[in-house]
Amino acid sequence: MGKVVSRILIAVLMVSAMGVYAQTMKSDHWSTAELLERAKHLKELALKGDGSASETLEKYPHHYTMLAYRQHSGGGEVHQNFADIFFIIDGHATVVTGGSLVEAKTTGPGEMRGKSVEGGSRQELKAGDVVHIPAGLPHQTLVADGESVTYFVVKVEEAR
Repeated sequence: MGKVVSRILIAVLMVSAMGVYAQTMKSDHWSTAELLERAKHLKELALKGDGSASETLEKYPHHYTMLAYRQHSGGGEVHQNFADIFFIIDGHATVVTGGSLVEAKTTGPGEMRGKSVEGGSRQELKAGDVVHIPAGLPHQTLVADGESVTYFVVKVEEAR
């Protein structure tokens, strides 16, 4: 009889916990207009800094979302544990993928940065385009003089 009561108690606790979890779950929605409005602040930060700025919008168990603004080219980078998905909202840029990092340095766990990416493929990006960059693939975002790009990023944890 004790085993039956224990199993019932465990089942009740699990269902209760799932109910609490479901009540705290929510969806997130950002319109293009809202993202562009938020990006105005990032543009100000970029003008005061090195020409780029980003912010994390929301964190989830195995991914997170960001908004990024760039008016200058960035260096090369490799994320060993996260894939990048870029949704170009406004502007124009070129993404270089593949090849190798020039003057690569480890900047954190699973993160490498370099001066640039050498030997990669180039893809022109404009508003409405989407790019998926798998974890471990060197990449660099290039922005021409006088241009800028605003993009929504989903960073997805990939099991290796």
